[in-house]
Amino acid sequence: MSTADRNRLREQIATLGKSLFDRGLTMGSSGNISVRLDDGGWLMTPTNACLGRLDPARISRLDRDGRLLDGDAPTKESFLHRAMYAERPQSGAIVHLHSTHSVAVSCLPDIDPCDCIPPLTAYYVMRVGRLPLVPYHVPGDPRLGDAVRGLAGKHSAVLLANHGPVVAGRSLEAAVYATEELEETAKLYLLLRGHNPRGLTPEQVAELEARFPRD
Repeated sequence: MSTADRNRLREQIATLGKSLFDRGLTMGSSGNISVRLDDGGWLMTPTNACLGRLDPARISRLDRDGRLLDGDAPTKESFLHRAMYAERPQSGAIVHLHSTHSVAVSCLPDIDPCDCIPPLTAYYVMRVGRLPLVPYHVPGDPRLGDAVRGLAGKHSAVLLANHGPVVAGRSLEAAVYATEELEETAKLYLLLRGHNPRGLTPEQVAELEARFPRD
């Protein structure tokens, strides 16, 4: 990949990061974004960086072994991204946010840990699918990477308990769209709790999965 191509990806990370921040899907210095490069390395947002004010030139570039090549030091949760990429060779980007409604769902005591949000809409099934819950770990605990690795092979998104979602996609745009869909569906789920909502049937879910396969 040429320097020009990497710079375009850096600009895209900064643009989409600002969009997520400006719409309240992340706040302060929370959340991080990465993109896989064709040499096996990654671009990642730096540690303690605000997604709303990213400097493209300071976005971290890592080699395939996780060594910093240029830019600032990467997010302290880089191991989360690397764990997910290791199980998902088809994924080209990952978004991890502390988005309010998704985090709220992750704190509920009675959700299904194998599938935290029911299939309420077609687009949720198409872009997210089944969403397993990863048990709580202290942020930065390497064991969290092991827990994510155990689920990432079968799921393009996971929900970290009392923490937030980690979502993979074939491209950065696809990962962002899936993250947005997850947050909106989490909001719907919270609004509908106690109302016995009509979700999609297993047959409807199967049809969507067959017609619109995710990465």
